[in-house]
Amino acid sequence: MRASRLVNLLLHLQTRGGLTARELSEQLEVSIRTIYRDVDALAEAGVPIYAERGPRGGVRLVDGYRTRLTGLTEDEAQALFLAGLPGPAAELGLGTVVAAARLKVLAALPPELRARAARITERFHLDAPAWFRQAEAVPHLAALADAVWSEMRVKLRYERSDRMVERTVDPLGLVLKAGVWYVVGRSDDQVRTYRVSRVASVTPLDERFERPPGFDLGAFWAHAISEYKQAIPTIDAVLTVRAGTADWLAECIGEPSWSTARTTADPDRLGWLRVELRIESIGSARADLMRVGPDVEVLGPAALREAIVQAARDVLQRYGVAAGKTLP
Repeated sequence: MRASRLVNLLLHLQTRGGLTARELSEQLEVSIRTIYRDVDALAEAGVPIYAERGPRGGVRLVDGYRTRLTGLTEDEAQALFLAGLPGPAAELGLGTVVAAARLKVLAALPPELRARAARITERFHLDAPAWFRQAEAVPHLAALADAVWSEMRVKLRYERSDRMVERTVDPLGLVLKAGVWYVVGRSDDQVRTYRVSRVASVTPLDERFERPPGFDLGAFWAHAISEYKQAIPTIDAVLTVRAGTADWLAECIGEPSWSTARTTADPDRLGWLRVELRIESIGSARADLMRVGPDVEVLGPAALREAIVQAARDVLQRYGVAAGKTLP
């Protein structure tokens, strides 16, 4: 809503010259205080706007200022505003820059596209992190973004699973995957991926680096993901699940495993479906399947079935002890 109001204010000034705050408040149907707040917002966004007090004062744009943008189609205008990621942009230290750019583009769109683009921001919002997971703290993301942009070498202190290490890295790019930031960098002539939340410190070095010829961040990431998936050891599992619970099972075990699932077309006479799929490990599958509860049964492998049975015994034992009872 505010973006549309700011655009209207900008357009009023472009087409009618200087207007008093009272005239603008009457035409835009907002308070005079709101007009001054919006003038400040436009100024912070880089629009050359100013307010003069006195009998001949008013709100004006610098003479000759115009924002122009031509050749943008309706689909391109919508895609542009769908592509805005205010949360990640803020993490990169670009929140105000993105907001200013969006405002200027919106102001420059032809009238027939402006309203449609404004509705996009009112009706669509991207929330990258998964459910019930807090966004990771990435205090060094902005510093890494600066190094990526300026092609400056950095020294990282990085927390691995077993110890803290130091690496001299040429940061080639940043990737946001399911709400998690990664920096792709070259170290010791190898291109590696580092999870930004595990970066303990970033020290810029007074050294520029040259990007590898032909390096494509998107292609590198797609190849890295493919190799990672292939390197994960998998286990074939056979389950039965109540027909009405199959969708919940799919959500619990996740897309990578469920994409391998083969399910019987129809449930048996008791309403159960047979499912064959590949899982990553006994431990992760046990945790995922226990979320489904008694609506799923593991037929194999035996190790997975035994792991779930043991986990169920542990739960019963814990509650039995808490209630002052001894379970068999």
